[in-house]
Amino acid sequence: VLVVPFASADIDDTGSYQQKEFARLGCASSEYINVSKKLIDSPESLAKLDGVTAVFFSGGDQNRLTDYLHGTKFLEQIREIYRNGGVIGGTSAGAAVMSKIMLTGDEKNVPETDRGDFSYIKQGTVQTAEGFGFISSAIVDQHFIIRKRENRLISLILQHPDLKGVGIDEATAIIVSPDGNFRVAGQSQVMVFESKSQPSVSPTGYLKTQSLNILILTAGDTYKL
Repeated sequence: VLVVPFASADIDDTGSYQQKEFARLGCASSEYINVSKKLIDSPESLAKLDGVTAVFFSGGDQNRLTDYLHGTKFLEQIREIYRNGGVIGGTSAGAAVMSKIMLTGDEKNVPETDRGDFSYIKQGTVQTAEGFGFISSAIVDQHFIIRKRENRLISLILQHPDLKGVGIDEATAIIVSPDGNFRVAGQSQVMVFESKSQPSVSPTGYLKTQSLNILILTAGDTYKL
């Protein structure tokens, strides 16, 4: 396993900690990478991926991670590992980057005093960016239940009704297989949002729908994206 800790503000501390955790859990080989952004596609950096069968993205700021890796040979080589049957995982920011539409954590078009609270289910308030797209049929959110992040994910699902919303709580994971099924693992819950009717927008920008399915899943439950 190769730990990719570029989302973290302290790459060495995070990478070293997670490297040791994977070793403790029985990985035959665990390593982390720490190079500057301008050297990410150097032969030495790309060689770090040789023989790797699992890549793990650490937590931190997902915007930092995508800025580091979008458009790089390094990310394309990770995609090749995935296409060849490797496992791609991540925590926190490393989970947020898995979907094509990625939550940045920022809010827009709301009063300055409310920014970051996600107090509205309105059109155009949740800021997104392009994630890595390992999951194409859903938008992934994290720390979900403990931080009460339902409003921002519902807002996005009503604006993208063709996608599912998957909110993963802390100490919890979804394990996604190539056929699109996932299984829940961990200590808490995963919430899934499905838009079942065509949403609309009120004159003041509030989003509305007549049918929204909410599933609450725990360890061992499965779901098909």
